[in-house]
Amino acid sequence: MSRVPRKDRPNARFHGRVEAPGRLCAEPGCDEPGEFRAPAAAAPRGGYDGPGAYRWLCLDHVRAFNSGYNYFSGMSPDEIHEAQRPYSGWESETRAFSGTGGADRPPRWADFADPLDAIGARFRAARPEERKDAKPLSGKDREALRTLALDTDADRMALRRRYSELVRKYHPDRNGGDRSHEGALQRVIEAYQQLKGSPAFA
Repeated sequence: MSRVPRKDRPNARFHGRVEAPGRLCAEPGCDEPGEFRAPAAAAPRGGYDGPGAYRWLCLDHVRAFNSGYNYFSGMSPDEIHEAQRPYSGWESETRAFSGTGGADRPPRWADFADPLDAIGARFRAARPEERKDAKPLSGKDREALRTLALDTDADRMALRRRYSELVRKYHPDRNGGDRSHEGALQRVIEAYQQLKGSPAFA
């Protein structure tokens, strides 16, 4: 088999090609590079349940291998007819991954042993803290509370008091005309406006 320089090969890119310098085709007598993986000849597996062995072939030999592959080899006419039905395989029952009747039902929380509270602490950290009065807080509300350094359960009076404190702290008139805190003052005002209109502070 004559070897054509790679740069002169037409359609040099093929799906499944894995180049490896020095690896030759597994077919005896072929000196082309082995760039395409194909199953090796059937061999006793000895109870092994992993993937089977494979070999590396050149493009021509992997094409020859593929052309000789027959999915229906060894099947009876009835089995071939069954396999060719449009809905073949769709009628088989699949495992349930949710609900109460599936074999893959997740374990109950009570079944976990968590003596160091590692799972529980992580679960609680992932859940945002709720208000005791059950009033809802949006993500922007929570961000505004952090800006003003207020507790989740702060009421409207606490909001006004904290706002007044921070305005006095950051306003240039209270800092000898120093305008370096204008950014912080703007964030305080925006947070106050957000919370003032929030249902939690109505």
